[in-house]
Amino acid sequence: MTASRAPEGVPAQESAESVRERRLHPVTPLRRAWAPIAILLGWAVHDMDQAQRQLANLTTAMLLIGIGVLIPAAALYGFLTWWFTHFAVTDTELRIRTGLLFRRTAHIRLDRLQAVDVTQPLLARFVGVAKLKLDVVGADKKDELAFLGEREAGKLRAELLARAAGFAPESAHEVGEAPARPILHTPPRMLAVALLLTGAPWAMLLAAVAVPTLLWFATHNLWTVIAVAVPLVGGAFTNSAGRFIKEYDWTVGESEDGLRIDHGLLDREHETVPPGRVQTVRIVEPLLWRRRGWVRVELHVAGSSNTALVPVAPREDAEDVVARILPGVSVPKPADFAGAPRRGRWCVPVWWRSYGVAVTETVFAARHGLLQRRISLVPHAKVQSVRLAQGPWERYWRVADLHLDTGANKTVTARLRDADEAAELLRTQADRSRTGRRDSRPDRWMASRPERQA
Repeated sequence: MTASRAPEGVPAQESAESVRERRLHPVTPLRRAWAPIAILLGWAVHDMDQAQRQLANLTTAMLLIGIGVLIPAAALYGFLTWWFTHFAVTDTELRIRTGLLFRRTAHIRLDRLQAVDVTQPLLARFVGVAKLKLDVVGADKKDELAFLGEREAGKLRAELLARAAGFAPESAHEVGEAPARPILHTPPRMLAVALLLTGAPWAMLLAAVAVPTLLWFATHNLWTVIAVAVPLVGGAFTNSAGRFIKEYDWTVGESEDGLRIDHGLLDREHETVPPGRVQTVRIVEPLLWRRRGWVRVELHVAGSSNTALVPVAPREDAEDVVARILPGVSVPKPADFAGAPRRGRWCVPVWWRSYGVAVTETVFAARHGLLQRRISLVPHAKVQSVRLAQGPWERYWRVADLHLDTGANKTVTARLRDADEAAELLRTQADRSRTGRRDSRPDRWMASRPERQA
């Protein structure tokens, strides 16, 4: 069974000489052999009582026989899935053929590629292999090639990006990876201090201690306590030590491919922010960071799950990175924001003071949040639609909310605007978006290279 459809304009058949199929690295079967074992462990965790009863009924001989059957079966499964997986790069697409019982062929058009990221988990770094993750326009999830040799992964990534940029197939091998110039680095000490000054890890840790304790006194059931405590402890770890491990040694570099991001203490990730694909940039400023002048920069990219651009940095350095990812855009100053009218306090008490709007020639900016201030920046060219919302209570106080929808299925909201001001913004934003799309730069990889084919 094959789930595939050749893209329009691509010949149905290509000569065998023009398409050379390749296999993944020979270490890949070891990774895939864990699948049957993971299924067995998942069943055991799902029904722990039944698993304990089954283990109690097993003799030593039966246990050894089971292990002797399971390990070879897992090894055989890993080998067969590796053997039946191939990939090939043609003039117009990347083909990935997978499947042991049900065959699947993915046709990834090279002109639809928007990012090719290299990831190296901890064990893969020791073995010298890497994983390629492919961001494709219109795809819900990333296709991946895991694993390739480290050098082969780098060469294939450079070739795919060159093809996506429009280089001729015969010259794509010679283009190589565009050099990157480092523009920002987050020191580990700054990252650790920033995480300690964030409220979420402490709140999760407090909940992980208090909630299981209360449950124990209320139920005296160990399994109930464990079932509640494990997710809470995991959440506290993810928001503190987990983030430190993931965002360790965060480096942002600039190249003709876009902005390069390298990070990770255990698993190293090499990501690229696609040029022209950024729909929204958000600057986050927690309360305890403000005295130090630190901010976090997040972004939304069409078709991508990447969200962090800068985990923590001085505000001036972060704004410099924003200016590079959104050319011609400058972050509005606090004095540039028009606050909500005073009568808005009857709709949103206390928090009404945090709302504000600033509009420049290139960007629409909305501010909200008192304890954790957020500024969302939307280039006019990325606005897909504008909506005005006004409930009965807001109509009474003559205020309205303005919603801007972007191509990343995200919405930026300017809350509690004066009703007449919101109507005027609704009318003028459509004109700004039309002008922005007309004057925007093309969304092409390495568009500045003179050797690129038209």
